[in-house]
Amino acid sequence: MRFELTKDFLELLNSSIQEDDISWMEQHLFVLHHADIASILEELDVDDSIYIYNLLNEELQGDVIVDLDEELRDTIIRTFSSKEIAEQLEHIDSDDAADLVSELPQDQVEEIIGHIADNETAEDIVDLLNYEPDTAGGLMQKEFIQAQAEWPVNRCVVELRKQAEEVEKIFTIYVVDEHNKLVGFLSLKRLLFASPTTKIIDLYQNKNIISVKTSDDNEEVARIMEKYDLVSVPVVDIQNKLVGRITIDDVVDVIMDEADKDFQLASGISENIESSDSVWRISRARIPWLLIGLLGGVFGAQVISMFEGGISEVPQLAFFIPLITAMGGNVGVQSSAIVVQSLARGTDQFGSILKKILKESLVGVVNGLLLSIIIYGIAFVFDSATLGLVVSISLFTVVIFAAIFGTLIPLLLDKYKIDPALATGPFITTLNDVLGLFIYLMIGVLAYGV
Repeated sequence: MRFELTKDFLELLNSSIQEDDISWMEQHLFVLHHADIASILEELDVDDSIYIYNLLNEELQGDVIVDLDEELRDTIIRTFSSKEIAEQLEHIDSDDAADLVSELPQDQVEEIIGHIADNETAEDIVDLLNYEPDTAGGLMQKEFIQAQAEWPVNRCVVELRKQAEEVEKIFTIYVVDEHNKLVGFLSLKRLLFASPTTKIIDLYQNKNIISVKTSDDNEEVARIMEKYDLVSVPVVDIQNKLVGRITIDDVVDVIMDEADKDFQLASGISENIESSDSVWRISRARIPWLLIGLLGGVFGAQVISMFEGGISEVPQLAFFIPLITAMGGNVGVQSSAIVVQSLARGTDQFGSILKKILKESLVGVVNGLLLSIIIYGIAFVFDSATLGLVVSISLFTVVIFAAIFGTLIPLLLDKYKIDPALATGPFITTLNDVLGLFIYLMIGVLAYGV
């Protein structure tokens, strides 16, 4: 049954902490899933979280520490000695263990590695630390099941039993040759029904092998696993030797992190920040795009000053300035959001730029016509037919330009290896504001002949 954290539960837990009622915790807290325990610890005071964490057994500690948010995890880790951290790492998957120590000072990392009793575990963690964190090598884990192609079934079963002791979840049996190169996958069903003397080479599937390289980007790994509906994917080195696997739970974390990053970037935040971060860090992340907005405002004011004479002659033009800038920004963000989404899914390339621009232009024409007809009627009632024509023609033109720029900019950014999510934020909004102002006031001045 799924656990739901309630205020009553927290009150009972706080009471048990105050009374040092370990028996209550054993019956109601320690029996929960490690993810639920982590969520509960995040709701408590830091001292209480540390107190409860120390009451957990080593295996549960390992599971819980991985699920904690980064700030609380770092706080708890700092309360342990290097030897105690090393003992906990032996109960954690290699990829999580590497992530855990990667944020620590180098001298402490070396000390922790030296305290790990299992040499294979220590070697796995050291190996993973050598990869960039945003690559498949930095994401993979070293625990997986593999079989030699030349093994008979009876030996394969014995060997797999030994390997399974170190692997928490078994999704696929990978088949390698004598040089440890990945050659295929083995179905557990075929293994179970095969004769004991049958060799694996006669059982495994070697077509359509999907794997990733250690140097592949995390986002590329996520796209591959999504495209082929994989729950795990093998990782190979440049010689096609099997070195690890990536499971779906790690890819979900990547997808969520990228979504958070893109959302913040689109909102005008240049760094990955949390609400718990310092005022200075949050301000530093926001100020670059606020400065761009400020610069855009200055350019907008400059455009208005260029047409100051026309506005003074026809003051009605000023009434629709907010509408023009708002609509241009909205249309641009809509167009860029669609392109950015396509790029994120790997379904759009720079080669389709003309087709994309044409399609978004047609969408702009349809939307522009509808909006222009509506605004013509409003402006006509508000002032005159001339103002109605000026506003409607300007809006139609601005919508088309905004749709084109909203499509073109993210494609150009992606081509030059810049995160296209930039195009859905203040960058394109500011650009369309200035451009929309210029188009509107230019058409107004020409129409009124001032």
